[in-house]
Amino acid sequence: MQNRSILRRTALACGIALLAAGSAFADASYPNKPITMVIGYPPGGSTDLVGRMVGTELANRLGQPVVIENLGGAGGAIAAQKVAKSAPDGYTIMVGANNELAIARLINKSLKYTIKDFTAIGMVASQPLVLVASQKAGVKNTDEFIAAVAKAPGQTSYGSSGVGTSLHLAGELVKEQGKLQMTHIPYRGVAPLTTDLVGNNIEYGMFVLSSGLPQIQSGKVIALGTTEAKRSAITPNIPALAENPAFKNVDISVWFALMAPPNLPKPIQDKLKKALNDTLASADFRKKLAATGSVVSDAKLDTDKYIASEIAKYTKIVEFAKIEE
Repeated sequence: MQNRSILRRTALACGIALLAAGSAFADASYPNKPITMVIGYPPGGSTDLVGRMVGTELANRLGQPVVIENLGGAGGAIAAQKVAKSAPDGYTIMVGANNELAIARLINKSLKYTIKDFTAIGMVASQPLVLVASQKAGVKNTDEFIAAVAKAPGQTSYGSSGVGTSLHLAGELVKEQGKLQMTHIPYRGVAPLTTDLVGNNIEYGMFVLSSGLPQIQSGKVIALGTTEAKRSAITPNIPALAENPAFKNVDISVWFALMAPPNLPKPIQDKLKKALNDTLASADFRKKLAATGSVVSDAKLDTDKYIASEIAKYTKIVEFAKIEE
């Protein structure tokens, strides 16, 4: 009996050792097949553009194809949920934005994931939003904007790409900071919002900078200010809203992060992080990203701490604006 017990313990120990060895080998050989990058939006949007650029760079550095899977729906939440539940083997990753990673859970408690259900590889980039006015609004700057809205409290509207998006939260932050009474009009994306602004069917709108630039540059809408604390290096001629004392605390942007499923083994994390950091250091990548309106993130930024601070910021906005789906 004692010999059998010893044999069982020996077999168990050998089995554990073999599993550990197999896992270590898998980690060391990663990647040895194509990697799927899930993006929670249709092709052509800002997250898709950034994701595809990152995917190309990662493929070059890791030596395996990175296949883009566009899985739209629920403001990116469907894609995020898929990645959160995927195997932690490094073959399913995502470039996600603040909408699905930090905001969605605050307004939809039924979502079955939180930010803790991901392994953060690193921040990729960010870009400001921009508050614009239609020609109908008849304003050219933030002082005129404040005066016009104050003159008709509750009678002016601003549009965003949907409830609970970073654009919506930015609009509510502007309202709160400026003590303005405005009605939020949610649209099903940027295209119909653009149509109504250009057609003078709504007074104001909030865009991601890259989405709003064509209409701003053509003079079809008026840029009142970007939403980060300082002017964007991409558009130094457009003031930051924070330059007006009424909006001094307005500092909100759209950002993109490379994420993986939870419990990703450290050797795989390290390989992905190195590939991402090398990408962020590339002058060519920075130039290409700038053309989309985005600025590369600091590779030294602690992604987990940064996202936690962003969630705290969004929580306050959601609470005072009473935003819910």
